[in-house]
Amino acid sequence: MNNCHCQRRNFLKMLLTGGFSLSYWLSSSSKAEANHQAKALVLTCIDFRFVDFEQNFLKNNQLDHQFDWLSLAGASLALANFPTQADTQVFWEQLDLSYRLHNIQKVIILDHQDCGAYASKFNQDFNDNLEKEIALHRQYLTQADKQIKQRYQNLDIQLYFVDLNGNVKEIS
Repeated sequence: MNNCHCQRRNFLKMLLTGGFSLSYWLSSSSKAEANHQAKALVLTCIDFRFVDFEQNFLKNNQLDHQFDWLSLAGASLALANFPTQADTQVFWEQLDLSYRLHNIQKVIILDHQDCGAYASKFNQDFNDNLEKEIALHRQYLTQADKQIKQRYQNLDIQLYFVDLNGNVKEIS
C-alpha cells in the first residue's frame, strides 16, 4: 500500500510539473509571421567562436532576426569549391531560395581571422602576419562578390572580416 501511495504521488508530481511546463511552453512560444521577408542572406564560417560577434554586428546594423543564415566552412571559400564543389552548389541553392522566398536585398559575407578552412586549404599558419591573412581573405571575398553579382545584379553585396577580438572590418 505504501508503494502504491508513493507511485501515485510521483505520478501526480510528474503530471503537474509536465502540465505546468507544457502550458508555460505554449504561452511563451512566439509565432512566426505568415508573410515574411528577410533583408539579407548572411554567409558565415562554421567556427563557433565568432557567432556572438557576428550576431551582435548584425543586430547593431539593424538586421536583428531579419536575415537568412548560412554557415559553410571558410565562408567565402565555399564559392571556390572548398572543401568540395558540393559546398558551392549548396551556397547557390540557398541563395536562390532566400532570394525567391524571402525577397532578400543583399548578401553579407563574414570571413574571420584564424580560419581553419583557410589554413587547411593553403597549408599555412597566418598567426604571424594579420595583413597577409586579410589580403588572402580579401582576394576570395572579392571573387565571391563578382560571382554573386554575375547572377544577381540587383543584390547589394557586403564583405567583412572579423578579428579574434570581435572587431568587424569592411573589405572593399
